[in-house]
Amino acid sequence: MSHSPASSGLINARGTFTPLGVSRSSAAIAHATANALSEFHKISDLQITLESALQKWSGAEAGFATHCTAASITLAVAACLTSTDQEAIASLPHYDGAHRKVLIPAGHCVNYGQSILQAIRLSGAKPYIVGSEHSYSLQDLEEALKADGIAALLLVSSRLTKGDAIDFNAAVALAHSYSVPVILDAAAQDFRVRELVETDADLILISAQKYMAAPTTGLIVGKASHIAAVKAQEAGIGRAMKASKEALMGALAALEERLSLDLSAWKAEQSEKAHHFVTSANEIKGITAWAEPDSTGLPFDRPCLKVDSDLYGCSATELADRLRNSSPYIWVIDHLAEQSLLLFELVPLKQEECKAILDRLAVSQRD
Repeated sequence: MSHSPASSGLINARGTFTPLGVSRSSAAIAHATANALSEFHKISDLQITLESALQKWSGAEAGFATHCTAASITLAVAACLTSTDQEAIASLPHYDGAHRKVLIPAGHCVNYGQSILQAIRLSGAKPYIVGSEHSYSLQDLEEALKADGIAALLLVSSRLTKGDAIDFNAAVALAHSYSVPVILDAAAQDFRVRELVETDADLILISAQKYMAAPTTGLIVGKASHIAAVKAQEAGIGRAMKASKEALMGALAALEERLSLDLSAWKAEQSEKAHHFVTSANEIKGITAWAEPDSTGLPFDRPCLKVDSDLYGCSATELADRLRNSSPYIWVIDHLAEQSLLLFELVPLKQEECKAILDRLAVSQRD
């Protein structure tokens, strides 16, 4: 099957966006995934092999795979709720224990297509919201830690989060001083996994299908005791959230690719791609373009385009709509469109796809 812009009728410059299929796998990952479908595999052996790869990649004590990161949130919370108690695991989401509060900053109560609060409640736990949507401090966390929480759930660098940035090293140390484990939801932060492991968080949740471009798989790395409790959930609610053989094989292939990645060369390639796009976009009347560093700490820039509606002929909001309804369909990051700004994530795109976007931008200016 061709991967030309016309093959799916869609160019995804919006990033690792689940409704658009998240990512584009390499030939090696696609082959490993497809090949698994025609073979039998002992799933427990695949998980053991994957755990070894996760340890090597992340530096964590242990690792495990679930269906996706949304599942990982629920299972990580369940693990903190029940540990490996088989009777408690079998009863979830019903839980008789007195302590079931999960501390989460108000600005981290996001909706990624599902409310994260529902993901917590699915385990049988109860969200306990800390601070306000726009303000969160370690003092707020310490007050909440006195409320007998079973875990603190913190989100790492997302465009969806609001409020003050968190010092994760300090937050983890503070939670641990109250004997409360910490879960870090770092779905898109696979490039930063070792940095996050070094915070001493108990469980770190990563999406294999985002920048690693594996089939949909939730990766969890962290402390061996907490990973054991996550694994134990497969005898309960985790059964409905298990990773398939093809997902496990695809994730293994993706980890192998990441471990062999020349990050410096990759960053240089992404920088050149963004620079060329920006240079070409700046030739279009009514467009001012520059390379914007990723606000979440990822190692690449995104072209940012400021649209002068008087000179260009339409607003940024209208332009994003035109692109979505063009042929091929072009999706961009438009959450700042009301500020006349559009962002373009080029990481998975080929040269001809970047050219197709630029051509469409030029045509839209003339429309």
